[in-house]
Amino acid sequence: MATSEVEELKGHTKSVKSVAFSQDGSRVVSGSDDETVRTWNVMTGKVEAELKGHTKWVRSVAFSQDGRQVVSGSNEKTIQIWNVMTGKVEAKLHGHTNSVESVAFLQDGS
Repeated sequence: MATSEVEELKGHTKSVKSVAFSQDGSRVVSGSDDETVRTWNVMTGKVEAELKGHTKWVRSVAFSQDGRQVVSGSNEKTIQIWNVMTGKVEAKLHGHTNSVESVAFLQDGS
């Protein structure tokens, strides 16, 4: 099995709490204590998008199956669903009584 060296992904200003690959392996999403979600190009190591909207630490992130959306959960007790292309929040889900520690999309993309 061949391996290749990957660039260090620089951009977050505080600890990274969650990382996930896109289904096709071309991108990585990360969530950080700096209250941001970032998407990265795996080949170049460059930030593709910095998603801002959380007001507390981001605890968990995941890509949708088609790679068009990212979901994130945070210490502010919310889940946000982001459009990766526009960088905009498509939905903000409230109602949790504590931090959101884990998020995921179903395999069918919903």
